[in-house]
Amino acid sequence: MQLSPYTYTPGWGADKAVDGRYTDLSPRGGQCTISADGQSKAKWLVDLGGVFSIHHIFIQYRTDNVYWNASNPYTGRFLGFSVYISNTTDKEDGVLCFRDTNYNRATIPNPVNISCLYHGRYVIYYNNRTHYPYRAEYSQYAQNELCELEVHGCPSLGYYGDNCSTPCPQYCQEGLCHITEGTCLGCLPGYLGPNCNKECDNGTFGQDCKQTCGNCMGEEQCDHVNGTCLNGCDAGYQGLECAEECQGGSFGQDCKQHCGNCLGGESCHHINGTCLNGCDSGYERTNCTKGMHGFTVTFSECSYGKFGHHCKETCGKCLRGEKCHHINGTCMNGCEPGYYETFCTKGISNIILLRIFNS
Repeated sequence: MQLSPYTYTPGWGADKAVDGRYTDLSPRGGQCTISADGQSKAKWLVDLGGVFSIHHIFIQYRTDNVYWNASNPYTGRFLGFSVYISNTTDKEDGVLCFRDTNYNRATIPNPVNISCLYHGRYVIYYNNRTHYPYRAEYSQYAQNELCELEVHGCPSLGYYGDNCSTPCPQYCQEGLCHITEGTCLGCLPGYLGPNCNKECDNGTFGQDCKQTCGNCMGEEQCDHVNGTCLNGCDAGYQGLECAEECQGGSFGQDCKQHCGNCLGGESCHHINGTCLNGCDSGYERTNCTKGMHGFTVTFSECSYGKFGHHCKETCGKCLRGEKCHHINGTCMNGCEPGYYETFCTKGISNIILLRIFNS
């Protein structure tokens, strides 16, 4: 297809540029496509029917069967042309293979072979006369007068070399590699290097090895493709990638240990179980003991004679020297003789005792 086809004369359609014939390089021979006059842009493209590995593009421009030199009237129409490879019909979605910025009427070749080592579905020929001032040798209007445009490359994806017989490296992205050198145009997730034969390491994984592994057991390398920790997580972490801290009042290896009674019901430290802001009333922090999987912290009720926040309060005179309640300090079974009230902290005066005994 082409932008602004010449509609007044039949036999100059866009398909003439890919019919394999270019023995007659004038419109009279019916082997060339001609675009409309008076246009500021000229665009012609061919759909290859799929994505292919391209090596080079051959272009034969109109000459009217007249010797190609500075005097030929069509050299100025060829000057400034561009060729793109794209996976859509929009050249801006693709890559620029070539743009003429140096040729003049005496030096522009015809035919021309353009090296274009890319992959794509559409080959787009483009020219314009939109950016003034352009060089005086350029034609006033943009035209494409192509008698032949051939795309050369490998007929099957995933191969490279002179005969297109060598398979691309295994981990090339989309199976695509440089058509002559065999280097990958990109790697599958988990791989690096020109031939994508190096696995991600040093705690990285995924596309271009740009993702960071989680907290794998013993700082082991995670799976280079998907980031999973093959032998489990370090203490305090969970999930396939070991990136999630223990939650819900748990800590330690495999998040199987339960936090103590932290102040205000706060969660303890996800690795060692410490209550960062202290304990709830009635509990105290005891010594940390080093186990096989790190440090654990145990919590117990207040020791004898103590209760309340950080076990700093002193019990009253409970009956028979019993321990008071570790949270609120009440004597559960009453007070020692001579003491009263809930906490058994107030004594009965001698005067009151005498009155009781004499009554």
